[in-house]
Amino acid sequence: MDTSKKYAVIGAGPAGLSGARNLQRFNIDFDGYEKHSDVGGLWDIENPHSTVYETAHLISSKKMTEFTEFPMDESVADYPSHHELRKYFRDFAREYKLYDHYRFNSAVANISPGNNGWQLALENGDTLPYAGVIIANGTLSEPNIPFSASDFSGEIMHSAKYKSPKIFAGKRVLIIGAGNSGCDIAVDAIHFAKKVSISVRRGYHFVPKYVFGRPADTMGGLIRLPARFKQAIDSRLLKLFTGDPVKLGFPEPDHKMYESHPIVNTLILYHLGHGDIDVKADLARFDGHTVHFKNGASEEYDLVVMATGYKLHYPFIEKKHLNWNGKAPQLYLNAFHPEYDNLFILGMVEAAGIGWQGRYELAELIARFIVGAREGSKGAVKFKKLKSKPPPDMKGGFNYMDVERMAYYVHKDTFLKLLRKNIELLKK
Repeated sequence: MDTSKKYAVIGAGPAGLSGARNLQRFNIDFDGYEKHSDVGGLWDIENPHSTVYETAHLISSKKMTEFTEFPMDESVADYPSHHELRKYFRDFAREYKLYDHYRFNSAVANISPGNNGWQLALENGDTLPYAGVIIANGTLSEPNIPFSASDFSGEIMHSAKYKSPKIFAGKRVLIIGAGNSGCDIAVDAIHFAKKVSISVRRGYHFVPKYVFGRPADTMGGLIRLPARFKQAIDSRLLKLFTGDPVKLGFPEPDHKMYESHPIVNTLILYHLGHGDIDVKADLARFDGHTVHFKNGASEEYDLVVMATGYKLHYPFIEKKHLNWNGKAPQLYLNAFHPEYDNLFILGMVEAAGIGWQGRYELAELIARFIVGAREGSKGAVKFKKLKSKPPPDMKGGFNYMDVERMAYYVHKDTFLKLLRKNIELLKK
C-alpha cells in the first residue's frame, strides 16, 4: 500500500487521538502507530509503558479536561480514575472509527528525512515513506533519575514502575520528590508502611481539589488579575483552604504561585498534620540502608521511591530535526518546526487548565496548516512566516522556574488566544 501521500501519527494517547481525529476531520489520509495493543497511552494501566498506578486519578476535573465534542458521561466522577479514562479513550476511538487507522503493537524505531517527506522505520523491520509526521508519544514516559542508587542497600525504584501500595507493607519508605505523583504515593504508602518520609528540595504551593463544594478548576480562577497581583492574592486565599504547608514541615517555596506546577493534593497536608508522614531535606547521599540528607540528618530506610519526574523523550528521531535547544525543542506554539512544514510535535505543552481540549485545538491548527500548505492558501503563507521566527513569549507575565518540565509550560489564556487567532488566520 502506498503511504507516500499520507501522514503518520505516532502514539494513541490523548495527544495522538487528538491528532488522528483532526486529520480525519480535514480529510487528510493518515496511519497511526502505537506500540501497545490499544489506545489510551499512559492511562491504560495494562500498557507495559504506562506510568500510572492503581490509585491514580486526574488532578484536573473532567469538565476542564475532556474533549468538547465528546463529553464524559455524567456518571463519571469529577476526578476520574485511570479505569474510567481508559474506557473514555476507547469509546472516543470507537465513536470516530479511529481504530480503523491504527497499527497496534507497532513501535517506531526511526524517523528520518526522505524524498519530500519522512521515512518511518518500525522495530519489525518495515520502512515506509510518509508525506509528514505528527509525533504524539507523550511527555511522561522516560524517567528522570538524577542520582546513582549503587550505594543504597535496600530496594530503590522510580515512580514510573510503581503500581500498588502493597509493596510498602511493613517497610520504612522514603519518597524523593513532592510533585503530584510523589504526594499521591506518600499518601498511598501510609496505609501499609512502617514509616513514610518525603524528601524535598524546595517548598510547594498546594491547591485543593474542591472549593465551596465544586472542583476548584471550574471556578474560573480565584481572581482574574495581572500576574503579580494574582500571585499575591491567590496564594493568600489558597492558604485559607489548605493552611500553611511550612507549619507542617515543608520549606518555604522558592518561587511564587503559578511559577511552577502546583500540587493538587491536600491529603498529604492532612497526613502531615496527623504525623503519618514526615518531611525530610534534600537527599545528600546513600550509605547502605542509611540515607543522609543535606541538613545533616540521616535515617534508615528499606525502600526508596524516586518521584523525580520525566524527561522529554523522542528516541526515534535525531534532536537536530526537532530544533532542540536547551531543555526542549524550540517550536512555534510548542508544535510547529521553524523550517519543516511536515513535522509536528503534538502534546509537548503543559498549562494549568489546558486539558485535552487545548491539545485538540492545537491538532486542529496542525490539520488546517497541512491543508492550507498543500493548497497554497494566503493564510498558510502568512503562518509559515510566523512559525519561522523565534517562538513568542507565552508565559503570560509569569516567571516560570528554570527546570526541564517548565521548559514547555505555557500560560493557558495566552496560549489559547494565540492558537485561536492562528486558526482564524488559516481559515483564509
